[in-house]
Amino acid sequence: MGRKQTNKVIFENVTVLDAGAKGVSVAKAPEGQVIFIPNVVPGDVVDVQTLKKRKSYFEGKAIKFHSYSENRIEPVCQHFGACGGCKWQNMKYEQQLFYKNQEVYNNLKRIGKIELPDFEPILGSEKQFFYRNKMEFGFSDTRWLSDIEIKSEDQSLSKKPALGFHIPRMWDKILDIEKCHLQEDPSNAIRNEIKRFATENHMEFFNARNHEGLLRTLMIRTASTGEIMALIQFYKEDKKQRELLLDHIYATFPQITSLQYVINSKANDTLYDQDIKLYKGRDYILEEMEGLQFSINAKSFYQTNSDQAYELYKITREFAGLTGNEVVYDLYTGTGTIAQFVSKKAKKVIGVEAVPEAIADAKENAKRNNITNCEFYVGDMKNVFNDAFIAQHGQPDVVITDPPRDGMHKDVVEQLLKIGADKIVYVSCNSATQARDLALMDEHYKVTRVRPVDMFPQTHHVENVVLLVKR
Repeated sequence: MGRKQTNKVIFENVTVLDAGAKGVSVAKAPEGQVIFIPNVVPGDVVDVQTLKKRKSYFEGKAIKFHSYSENRIEPVCQHFGACGGCKWQNMKYEQQLFYKNQEVYNNLKRIGKIELPDFEPILGSEKQFFYRNKMEFGFSDTRWLSDIEIKSEDQSLSKKPALGFHIPRMWDKILDIEKCHLQEDPSNAIRNEIKRFATENHMEFFNARNHEGLLRTLMIRTASTGEIMALIQFYKEDKKQRELLLDHIYATFPQITSLQYVINSKANDTLYDQDIKLYKGRDYILEEMEGLQFSINAKSFYQTNSDQAYELYKITREFAGLTGNEVVYDLYTGTGTIAQFVSKKAKKVIGVEAVPEAIADAKENAKRNNITNCEFYVGDMKNVFNDAFIAQHGQPDVVITDPPRDGMHKDVVEQLLKIGADKIVYVSCNSATQARDLALMDEHYKVTRVRPVDMFPQTHHVENVVLLVKR
């Protein structure tokens, strides 16, 4: 039953039915409207206060729990609920895997509208915490307050600076983080010490709304080899303060392999157009996989779960079914990790990527690994595969494609159909756009294998690997 309260609606005794997109759960109002609710688990029975009304659904929050789902567990992180990073930390891991598998199936079936084989079991992550190799934190001169802190009416709390994560949907609000369960130490120790030292030495934390302050962002990258990169982004140059902080970081954490900084006074925090300066050590860290080494610099793309990336690449290689005689094209090759990983099973691998810096890294990595059967080219994927390119490099027997979340441009799909490789292995971080692309190829290619891979425990994100065989 619903009742009005301050122009909002409260629905009582609502059963949470399903896990939905973007980490929220789904329930239904008595009249049948869909309600999206964060921080609840399917099976919970709750009272829901609506926050926003859309044409076909409500957005709301649980204000009272009548009973708890058997799949609910206690979150381990003190920041759960305020931080948007681990929205499923209150759900048993086996249920997380169930809903991720279900999302992939639903997208491929409803959006792709294609015939599907039986799914192979979703591959869970051995590590459910401390699995990320890259974290980015923001500085703020005014920290975000929790509901409890607001109710305390302690006005001094809001004046304290923060170093942590952006509040979901609030680009200028930072939640101060004491301990994050996503990246192994010394990540927490580095972040907390930087905040302590900067505060003690009266360094200005950034104000995103007014574009004022000195300290803007912190990035920490770690590798399975134990190497560590730390990068401080300053909003303006202050040589004395900058060197004071960087010297302290390096003295306190001598295990840091790469200490870098950037002066960025533009409107956004992105690093890709910035001149990054090396302060101590070298300008990259090394990742390792089956004896192969990959250099990771500040701008490199690398799968953010190193251990599970290895499992993902093994599945990709298995799906490709290489015998040593195949010409393989690796689209969206990035720094060439997949290309080099499969190269020992292939006759030749051609990697293509639109980002010149990534291709430079790929070539350097191949040289480091003494790989001679990989070639890498810069090009726009929808333009590069012309007849001259195919004539020069050979007709591919297998194409591996691992596009960004938006999927492949329709012109790229058309090029793939024109090339007509015997097999396509499609790795995706967004099964919805993957499903769209599979539908475009369905007339010419049959989906014969599907296996989801969980790269990001405690979140709704899931990777998926599909094998397509030419009809």
